[in-house]
Amino acid sequence: MAILTLPAPAKLNLFLHITGRRGDGYHQLQTLFQFLDYSDQLDFKLRSDQHLGFDCDDPSLCGDQNLVLRAARLMAERYPNHPGVDIFLHKKLPYGGGLGGGSSDAATTLLALRQLWDLAISDHQLADIGLQLGADVPVFVHGHAAFAEGIGDQLQLATPAQLWYLVVHPNVHVATAEIFRHPDLPRQHAHLHWPQWSWDSTSNDCQQLVGDLYPEVAKALEWLVHYAPVRMTGTGACIFGRFEQEGAAREVLHQLPSAWRGFVARGCNESPVCHALRQAATVNLTNQD
Repeated sequence: MAILTLPAPAKLNLFLHITGRRGDGYHQLQTLFQFLDYSDQLDFKLRSDQHLGFDCDDPSLCGDQNLVLRAARLMAERYPNHPGVDIFLHKKLPYGGGLGGGSSDAATTLLALRQLWDLAISDHQLADIGLQLGADVPVFVHGHAAFAEGIGDQLQLATPAQLWYLVVHPNVHVATAEIFRHPDLPRQHAHLHWPQWSWDSTSNDCQQLVGDLYPEVAKALEWLVHYAPVRMTGTGACIFGRFEQEGAAREVLHQLPSAWRGFVARGCNESPVCHALRQAATVNLTNQD
């Protein structure tokens, strides 16, 4: 049986403002999501039974709580009596880096199963399922750059400049829950009136705290700012510099200190998974003809 192979792209938070905290402990946010053309990869193969199988080239991610397997189980519970599927995750995005890798993997799984099972459900319905797995999953399901409010789930389409980015991972893992629980996290950023935003008028409200708690993140920020405007994505640990040209970003990548990892990617206002799904659908239609 044919294998459906799809990307699960990284995202950047081009800014991240925390505007308050709800009674249930969740934080009110304003942020701007943009995708990158740099991705994990997932392979999906339908089975002859209803078993859901999952494996990964990183053994530490193969447990029952992986978001890929949880997403598949949610879909099977909501839409029973469909064939099972074997899923293999080729892990490329660092976890604990603020690039949304786990949420992206989950969203790609939801999108793949909708296509493989030929389900007549909308992106909004699929995003509602994804929200049970994490606040970042809906933006990956919808597949378009977006300004987000609420807990990150209230989305408006956005079209930020599709620049080149050098993303640096300083080889530390930042726990999102730790940052959002911390008493020193700023929580009263004035509301931004979308779409009135600019790079210079925005920030990442988590950046100072993460730099204080994880000195290697602060070192990476101090290094990269010599070459480009720089910011942390999400709650870290990854940081990114903005470049107009790919070549300029790659020149700086060649100078990256050996203690850190990095990559160059283009910002995308449409998720690479959308293109891949259209291609797969076209192939299927051609084969049926």
